[in-house]
Amino acid sequence: MARLTTTLLMATALVATAACSKKRPEVLPPAPGAAPTQGAPTGPVDPNGGVTPGSAADFKRSTQGDTVLFGLDQYDIDATARGILDSQAEWLQRYNNVTITIEGHADERGTREYNLALGDRRANAAKNYLAARGIAPSRISVISYGKERPVALGSDEQSWAQNRRAVTVVVGG
Repeated sequence: MARLTTTLLMATALVATAACSKKRPEVLPPAPGAAPTQGAPTGPVDPNGGVTPGSAADFKRSTQGDTVLFGLDQYDIDATARGILDSQAEWLQRYNNVTITIEGHADERGTREYNLALGDRRANAAKNYLAARGIAPSRISVISYGKERPVALGSDEQSWAQNRRAVTVVVGG
């Protein structure tokens, strides 16, 4: 009886092991770093580098940036911010069907309520500047995240400076 039990246990183990084994795939993937040989483009090269004109990627590539930085407890548009927002306005005038959202952010210092209000003032300052440059306000929405979405996680002046910002995000077009 013990021999029968041992035989059954071994047979069960063999069946379980065989069921778990992987079969070799018929076609292996290319080795790391190997360039694919099939499907390589043979026609003309896309002058946009694969970026669709009027897309979020085109916005980031064609403007001076999507982020405007602010000083401590500030929401005024300085010369650097004007340059960035001017390039955004030019792009938005080219693609007048695109809508954007401007996100206002603050550093971690201050209360949640204060930082939400400050983020809102920063986003609206950027919106008002773009509107003054001819972008229809109906194409621009604003939202404040306050200190809830930091881009830099440190608790030092360099991190705080990166978190005091307004970010323009292409929503649709």
